[in-house]
Amino acid sequence: MPKASKPIAYKDAGVNIDEADRAVSLIRAHARQTFTDGVMTDIGSFGAGFLLKKWKEPVLVSSADGVGTKLKVAFLAGKHDTVGECLVNHCVNDIMVQGATPLFFLDYFAVGKLDAKVAGDVVAGIARSCKANGCALIGGETAEMPGMYTDGEYDVAGFIVGAVEKDRMLTGAKIKAGDVLLGLPSTGLHTNGYSLARKLFFDVAGYKIDQAVPELGCTVAEELLKVHRSYKAAIEALMTAGLLKGAAHITGGGITDNTPRMLPKGLAAEIHTSTWTVPAVYEHLRSIGKVPLADWRRTFNLGVGMILCVDGRAAADASEVLHAAGEPHFPVGAVIKQAGGRVVYL
Repeated sequence: MPKASKPIAYKDAGVNIDEADRAVSLIRAHARQTFTDGVMTDIGSFGAGFLLKKWKEPVLVSSADGVGTKLKVAFLAGKHDTVGECLVNHCVNDIMVQGATPLFFLDYFAVGKLDAKVAGDVVAGIARSCKANGCALIGGETAEMPGMYTDGEYDVAGFIVGAVEKDRMLTGAKIKAGDVLLGLPSTGLHTNGYSLARKLFFDVAGYKIDQAVPELGCTVAEELLKVHRSYKAAIEALMTAGLLKGAAHITGGGITDNTPRMLPKGLAAEIHTSTWTVPAVYEHLRSIGKVPLADWRRTFNLGVGMILCVDGRAAADASEVLHAAGEPHFPVGAVIKQAGGRVVYL
């Protein structure tokens, strides 16, 4: 059996434990800044502990997600400090639509060759968003796997847990025909539609990552790396006022596929497309690729990142609450009686 001519260490296989230690030191410092009263363990424990306090009948709500091919844009731009924010905010929004308060978050960072600075930048974004959302970053995994990823590239994913009192959980069960749908503006593409956007911008239009695009008023990188925003404040404000009946996070599938997810059987969403102005980036993408209307609506959020459902008689009150919370919003439609639970565009 052939044998090595000299001793082979883990580093010779592509895994640098010293660099991993440096990365963990950076990550630990960022994570500790997010710790809340419920955190019971430090970063580096085999398992992370969190104590639920002052809950009567809590329902735990969890979600796991990634950033998708938005990461490809970050690689091209050499900017890694915002994708972590996108990751956390996406996950926060996913549990907030059920009324859950974010409690803690764990991340998974995987790379072929570890660069502690890059890993630290990504986790700094994660920690920044966790802190802004009142969510503790209590653990995660940094995996260096030579041969799994192209040099300079990585993947990042996250797992969030929140809680809501059982009698306050948003299930959509109280939604009825005649209820009003309010839209909250997105900050760009958020974390969906990037495979199509990259194809159109880079392959079809031939844009460079740092190229200024007059139609957008900024560079390609600035547009595509806009941070996926959190809607926590808006949802909490309406829940506190007792006015929110349901919410839909507009992610993959767009308004078409996500709005029906909050509706009971026998109801559909009537979307009035004239009530808001679709941001320039979506019109530009559609123009570049001659994208079919149905595909366009199912791929991108079209400037609407969250749709909230309120009682038709309380729409003015809900609007007042959102204004007081400093949350821009606009009417996007209404709930109607219709089998199939689909979206009707007007």
